[in-house]
Amino acid sequence: MSGSRRNGWTLGIVSVALFMVVLDNLVVSVALPTIHRDLGASIQSLEWTVNAYVLSYAVLLLTGAALGDRFGRRRMFVIGMSIFTGASALAALAPSTDLLVAARAVQGTGAAIVTPLTLTLLAEAFTDERRGLAIGVWSGVSGIAVALGPLVGGAVVQAISWHWIFWINVPIGICLIPLAARTLKESHGPYGRLDIPGLALASTGAFGIVFGLVRAQSLGWTSSMVLTSLIAGALALAGFVRWELRASEPMLPMGFFARRSFAVTNVASLSMYFGMFGSIFFLSQYMQNVLGNTPLQAGLKLLVWTGATMVVAPLAGVFSERLGGRPFMFAGLSLQAGALAWLALMISTHVPYSEMIPPFIMAGAGMALVFAPSANAILSSVTAQQAGQASGANNAIREVGGVLGVAVLASVFTGSGGYASPHAFIAGLRPAMWVAVAVLALGALVVAAFPFRARSTAEAAHRDSATGEGSEHARGGELAGAGLLRGAA
Repeated sequence: MSGSRRNGWTLGIVSVALFMVVLDNLVVSVALPTIHRDLGASIQSLEWTVNAYVLSYAVLLLTGAALGDRFGRRRMFVIGMSIFTGASALAALAPSTDLLVAARAVQGTGAAIVTPLTLTLLAEAFTDERRGLAIGVWSGVSGIAVALGPLVGGAVVQAISWHWIFWINVPIGICLIPLAARTLKESHGPYGRLDIPGLALASTGAFGIVFGLVRAQSLGWTSSMVLTSLIAGALALAGFVRWELRASEPMLPMGFFARRSFAVTNVASLSMYFGMFGSIFFLSQYMQNVLGNTPLQAGLKLLVWTGATMVVAPLAGVFSERLGGRPFMFAGLSLQAGALAWLALMISTHVPYSEMIPPFIMAGAGMALVFAPSANAILSSVTAQQAGQASGANNAIREVGGVLGVAVLASVFTGSGGYASPHAFIAGLRPAMWVAVAVLALGALVVAAFPFRARSTAEAAHRDSATGEGSEHARGGELAGAGLLRGAA
């Protein structure tokens, strides 16, 4: 198979896989009332059908990247897709909420292995000027999956049954797994051994933080369980940082964060996921609970958001490759903050959909302007062999940002309003939206205040060639990367 054809297959395979795992992060939300009726689920059980996936997904993202680096990225991608597909079938067949929650946790495990490897496999396949366009497509697919989650869930539940939001993954996975095994190129990370202590500390710390954030939605921020979980998680992550600074073959080299482009991009990613995903969580409910839309209608109306992301993301990927990602990230975060501020001023019990279209377009375009340039900035901050570690760290930070956004905005929402009436919903939604605006604006200010210039793909390839980096010289690549990190902008 020719190189260009293999690259095309790689882009298609990783994009479909990313679409599946991101979609399943959101698709269940509109099916919860039906699951409640069919299985007699309690409110706590319903909450965990969503949170079990999010928890295992966020906690194991770094682990998925590390396993790919150690045992082979293609191999672990295929294993992750197999776990995800099998767990989807188990979720569809689940006769009780306990088994459904367990299947969702296993689904999240498979998704955590697959997600960071999609970007790493792209970085391996596209080593010339086309990488920007490829990452733009990859980013656009992620944005489309986010917006299509409620639409797909609503359509499937309304037309068939809630079981089919899981069954739909099975034939896609069955086709994708052998195709990936035959087509994708195998590659490994820079180290030969698996950093077991680092993996244990990172997983434990991430579990503590994410579990505390998830439980804070129902127990409150002052709950002893929540505080204990957050403190224990923070201590474990501090131990992880200390261990990684001393380890000879670290799971996540701390030198990554010494490079300003890597550090600032992660701040931008965290603030975007906090602001946008926390807001989307409540805006989809606002359109149903206050404006009277069905789940399917709400999903269709959110397609304006999706359309802007789909159009802008590939263009942002191409131009950020040429011009640098920083101005795009600043513009994207600023557009998102402006869009949410516009919506916060607008929301009431009667808002014509036509008035929501402009801020929806702004928000979608803003997301696209951050997605692809941030992925480019992360990859260009490190060597090609370190892409798995960098991608895993960025994905984990983004997911924690999303969980934190939902948890914090939920606390603000319940503190100022609630679900008792449309007016109570708006009373809670408006201050929650302003918190999201503030976090997005803060992220934009950080990007503006700390200038950086990430290497372009061409520069990275030239430097890698000059230093003799490659899969057969992985350790040399790590040393060259360390030299680059000392020259942070």
